[in-house]
Amino acid sequence: MIHHLKGREKALEPFGLTGRRAEWVALASLHGGVFTRTQLSAWLGVSRFTALRFVQALRDRRLAAEETVGDLKTCRICARGIYRALGAEGVRHRRITSPEVALRRLLSFDYVIEHTGLPWLPTEPEKVAAFEALGIDRSLLPARIYRGAAEGARRYFPRGMPVALDSSRAVFGHADPGYDTSTALRSWRDRHLKLWEALRELGWSVEAVGVAGGPRELRRARTILRNWVGAAATQAPNRQPKTIAAVRREIVRAENAIRGRDEATVEELGGLNGCLHRLVEMRELLRSGLPGGVIHGYSVWGSSRFSEGGI
Repeated sequence: MIHHLKGREKALEPFGLTGRRAEWVALASLHGGVFTRTQLSAWLGVSRFTALRFVQALRDRRLAAEETVGDLKTCRICARGIYRALGAEGVRHRRITSPEVALRRLLSFDYVIEHTGLPWLPTEPEKVAAFEALGIDRSLLPARIYRGAAEGARRYFPRGMPVALDSSRAVFGHADPGYDTSTALRSWRDRHLKLWEALRELGWSVEAVGVAGGPRELRRARTILRNWVGAAATQAPNRQPKTIAAVRREIVRAENAIRGRDEATVEELGGLNGCLHRLVEMRELLRSGLPGGVIHGYSVWGSSRFSEGGI
């Protein structure tokens, strides 16, 4: 049994999917919506011919579509009914996406299926609910506003990277299939900083995993992630939580002033430049008040299937 599925694979029985095959379709649907025959045959322990027959059966029943991404033959779970049965009808995985996004999802999924014992939070609502249950406000979660929808649609954890949460540890994965740069990895960090800081204040261990398919990307991830781990995690913080909370409030106040929502603060801090200076100052103050660096630990994981082009 894969615990983080919470028995959702049983909801796929009306589609003729049971046992390990139902688990596979549930995993693939919730963790990116796309997979390859190689991943399928390795996970089920069956021949490529058997995997091909299973994919063809999904395709013939219009549960999935086969597509070519780069040089890869992929299978995308596209049936709305599958996602509805899994309680994930709102996810965007069943839609056609760019090659870059598809490859990132494939690489993330490759990590997940090799670490199914971790308590993954596969969907956006599950991630948001888990952190809110810890008392962490949504405003601290990584988010993106998609223009065009009514009043803009706010999506949390928009890149869909793997996140796991147990009783004392949070694990955040970053998948780089070869399209990203060091700037992209640091941008991912910056979008998560507020959440990581909140977790550290609560006493949770924060770990980052660099997932890659090539040696160059692995070396880059190892170098960058190493720099995010500061002094020993047992180092005592030099400020009390109440002071940290006050600093965080000051950050929000400066941000609101910069966005034009608080003219009194703009005047108090000496104009827009003063607000920007105050914001930088408070962010540095907050980081210096936390034990260690940005995260407690890190690791890197390379997909042999991806690097050899066999995924």
